[in-house]
Amino acid sequence: MFYKTTIAMKNETNKRRDFLKKSAMVGLAAPHLAFVSTNTETANTTSSKRPKVLFFDVNETLLDLTAMKESVGKVLGNRPDLLPLWFTTMLQYSLVTTVGRQYNDFGIIGAAALQMVAANHGISITETQAKEAILGPLRSIPAHPEVKQALQSLKDAGYKLVSFTNSSNKGVETQFKNAGLTEYFEQRLSIEDMGKFKPHADAYDWAARKMGVQPNECMLVAAHGWDIAGALWANWRGAFISRPGAQLYPLAALPELSESNLKNIADKLIALK
Repeated sequence: MFYKTTIAMKNETNKRRDFLKKSAMVGLAAPHLAFVSTNTETANTTSSKRPKVLFFDVNETLLDLTAMKESVGKVLGNRPDLLPLWFTTMLQYSLVTTVGRQYNDFGIIGAAALQMVAANHGISITETQAKEAILGPLRSIPAHPEVKQALQSLKDAGYKLVSFTNSSNKGVETQFKNAGLTEYFEQRLSIEDMGKFKPHADAYDWAARKMGVQPNECMLVAAHGWDIAGALWANWRGAFISRPGAQLYPLAALPELSESNLKNIADKLIALK
């Protein structure tokens, strides 16, 4: 009896192995791989139709964070290697906050993340020091060199420009005034008004509703792979600015535009009919 049972189990295992081999050939055994391949191919085909609204991420996409990075690096004991860890920790805990149905200002989460990273590396900083290192320089950082001309060109071409950020309303208002960007945008959207941080899909759905357009009529322009991925998963279109150190998420579809600066993105968008 034991012998017959063992033979039956081996036969069943062989049948399953044969099924998986055949399924893999048509993408059934690894549906996620087939999905990525299909989406990547589609996303590589640039639409000839203009998006109705261009949504812009703010920090790093439009504004140069060099001064803030220097300030944060200083309180971390002049450890530039800790800067990426701080940013990813900040992003991680913004998502923890969202999943936990909580909300805190993005800058406050950034200060808390800075304290965590410092503590893990034997560096002692107070909450006040953490906030000053981030929020002080963040209010007055300049735009990247090509940004103003590119935004003006897009406006002149008839595009509706809207900023869309994880930062607070007051924070981005102050940033735009100090950087001279206010005049280029028809509206400023902050997730502060809906309580869920990007890249949660609800954030993109909310922004599309606010502007009275369908998701596929929206295009996000951003320098963060996670933001582009979130937008694409919410059925938006995407334009990626590959600022130094920025990378697209390999497991998400590719955006239809990817350039090194906003001017090149603008040139391609203006060419659309």
